[in-house]
Amino acid sequence: MNVEIRLEASADYEAVENLNRDAFWNVFQPGCNEHYLVHVMRTHEDFVPELALVAEVDGKLVGNIMYTMSTLKNDAGEEKKIVTFGPLAVHPGYQRRGIGKMLMQESFERAKALGYEAVVIMGNPENYVGSGFRACLDFKVCIADGSFPMALLVLELTEGSLGGQRWVYSESPLFQIDAEAAEQFEKTFPARERGYAPSQELFAIYSRAFLHPAKS
Repeated sequence: MNVEIRLEASADYEAVENLNRDAFWNVFQPGCNEHYLVHVMRTHEDFVPELALVAEVDGKLVGNIMYTMSTLKNDAGEEKKIVTFGPLAVHPGYQRRGIGKMLMQESFERAKALGYEAVVIMGNPENYVGSGFRACLDFKVCIADGSFPMALLVLELTEGSLGGQRWVYSESPLFQIDAEAAEQFEKTFPARERGYAPSQELFAIYSRAFLHPAKS
C-alpha cells in the first residue's frame, strides 16, 4: 500500500465524518456517535488541530486521528497539560493493515514536538499496548474517584515525565455528548440499520473493569 499521512484539511471534513460513521457503526453501541463527535470537535476550545491527521491510500481517505487537550493533576494541585486522542478511525476495508499504528506514531512525534509529555486514552488495551501504552496503574494515573479503570491507558512521550506521582486524569468536557443533538445529526445521513454486535459486549466488559494495586 502507498499510505500518506497528512494534516486534515477543511475539504476533508465530510469524508472524515463519513469515515467515522462507517468505522464505528454498531461497534460500541447500536449505531454510533463518533461522526457527531468529530463534527463538533473542530470548533471546541480543547481541539488540537495540529494533531488532526488523515491517512490516504492511493489518494483515498481511509483513516484519521484527532486529539483534544486533557489534564493530569497531582496531589499538590499542580496540573500538567497532556493530550488524548479519539476517535481513531480506519475504514473497515483497511483495518488490521497497520494504518492505525501509522497514524498514532506520526501523531506521537508531532505531539512531542509541540511539548506534550504524555498521551492518556480510554480504549481496549489489546489495540494499544503494541504502540507503547501501559496500564494507568503503572503510572499512578487514576480518575476523579481514585479508581484505576482497565481501559485507561498511558503513554509517556517523555520518559519519566510523570515522575511516579499520583495523577488524576480529566478528559475534555467535549466527550459529554448531547445525545439528542447527536441523534439529530445522524438524521442528516442516509438511513442505516442499527443492531447488536459482540464487540458491544466486549466494550461493556472493559468499560466496567478496574485494576487494583497488588497487596503487599
